[in-house]
Amino acid sequence: MTTQDRINDYWTGRAPSYAAYQLQPQRLVDDIAAWSKVWAGALPLPVGDVLDVGTGSGQVASILAGLGHRVTGIDLSLGMLDQARAAYPGPDFRLGDAVAPDFPPASFDAVTGRYVMWTLRDPALAVQNWMRLLRPGGTIAVVDSTWFPHGPQDFYDPSVWAALPLAQAADINQTAAVLSGAGLRDVTVTPLTTIHELDEKYGVAPNHEVQMQYLITGHL
Repeated sequence: MTTQDRINDYWTGRAPSYAAYQLQPQRLVDDIAAWSKVWAGALPLPVGDVLDVGTGSGQVASILAGLGHRVTGIDLSLGMLDQARAAYPGPDFRLGDAVAPDFPPASFDAVTGRYVMWTLRDPALAVQNWMRLLRPGGTIAVVDSTWFPHGPQDFYDPSVWAALPLAQAADINQTAAVLSGAGLRDVTVTPLTTIHELDEKYGVAPNHEVQMQYLITGHL
């Protein structure tokens, strides 16, 4: 079993509880409103074709579709894709590798990803491949954080943690540097204070801490 197989199996096993957490009625309305503002600000462009990598249970893809974009969401976790397809009929959800998406060059106006960078086995290669998929002037917009300030957690085995370059990043600028290093222009890091406030109000997923999340954008 490869490292990626172990990652896929973990997220497939966790998919039902992960999706249920995101769909909690008490925070769902506020979440959608807040994240819609985040993604509308990240992609201030006319209706376009967007690839959501590591789409998970589909919430980001659905929000992007709600903003009018034509959205394709890919993931390697079959369980997550099942949750996404059941909850959100708008986007086109497909099995696909975030590190090496299988699409022709210049297929998309933007590539997005939320909570994906830290779990990529080769984030630098992934960003290079995303850039290949962009049309001129396209945007890459990702959201992530420094999720594990106290070291690895036991949901991945040590060999998986060792294979993920950004899993134990101590500074979000390490993630931003991957985008800059790939050659993207105007790489910007924006703290998501509204999302932080929602997490303080409603709580976070089990075994997580309330931490500042960041939007990182760059342009082709």
